[in-house]
Amino acid sequence: MLQLPHQPLPVAAVPPQRAPAREDEDGPWHAEAVCRRDEAGLFFAPSKEPTAARLAREEAAKRVCGRCPVMVECREHALIQPEPYGVWGGLTAAERRVVLARRRRREVELRKAAGAERIAQAG
Repeated sequence: MLQLPHQPLPVAAVPPQRAPAREDEDGPWHAEAVCRRDEAGLFFAPSKEPTAARLAREEAAKRVCGRCPVMVECREHALIQPEPYGVWGGLTAAERRVVLARRRRREVELRKAAGAERIAQAG
């Protein structure tokens, strides 16, 4: 399904939650990733890819992510690293930048609230 650039892209549905895989217990999380069986080109843009083709490719990659049992672990990996390219955990690089910016703003708000609480308790 091709979407025009001005339409928002739906984010892949989050699969049922499970405990994050720990490398020392079950092996690396990426061993269970659905994308290991799909074409890697689906998740990373070729150079000079037209916008319509990029949007269609990203949507197809997000559908793969939507059925992946380790999507949450993959997304967190891409946010912690941070991965600058490709679709990881159902999010594009641009969408990951938005998530990271929101997290940073939230951390600042929490620090300010904690500081104000300490001042109120001291005063």
